[in-house]
Amino acid sequence: MASAPETKLPETDSSDAGSSFFDDFCIPVNLVITAIIIILVYKIYAKFTKVPAESPALELPKIRKDMTVAELRQYDGNQPDGRVLVAVNGWIFDVTRGRRFYGPGGPYAAFGGKDASRGLATFSVTSSDKEYDDLSDLNSMEMESVKEWEAQFREKYDLVGRLLKPGEEPINYSDEEPDETDTSTPTPVEEKKDQ
Repeated sequence: MASAPETKLPETDSSDAGSSFFDDFCIPVNLVITAIIIILVYKIYAKFTKVPAESPALELPKIRKDMTVAELRQYDGNQPDGRVLVAVNGWIFDVTRGRRFYGPGGPYAAFGGKDASRGLATFSVTSSDKEYDDLSDLNSMEMESVKEWEAQFREKYDLVGRLLKPGEEPINYSDEEPDETDTSTPTPVEEKKDQ
């Protein structure tokens, strides 16, 4: 028996037909994935190398004067220069460097422009509402705590002056005097207890 002549069809590799579609589809996907990876790496790099956009802190001139409680209230950080003063144990300190803590919106904003002694002594973030708080009702442990806070403020912040009692006259500080007040002098609160 004679067989019919075989017609040979061109051989096509079945893998060629499938790989053509796969190659055409994978190139754009690879480009998209590579672009996404590059963008993510850039964002991570930019996040860690970015300098905060905070405005540079203005160097305010030093204040050297005694103040009443009413005068101290003006320095709560809400004025145009943003200066923040806090009184501790009868002494006033310029805590503007710590504005993020003592200024408006800070965790210790209640102390800004006020006498913080009672709050620090009692571990309460409240300030005294009295015109002048002589701290005479604090126990010895609380007074020791106030003295420790005063020492910390002396180390970290600039001393401005004394918190004046009602009727007390301020000292006129001259430019020739040293910046630091002699720490051997009793604090205004200690003076009252000695009397």
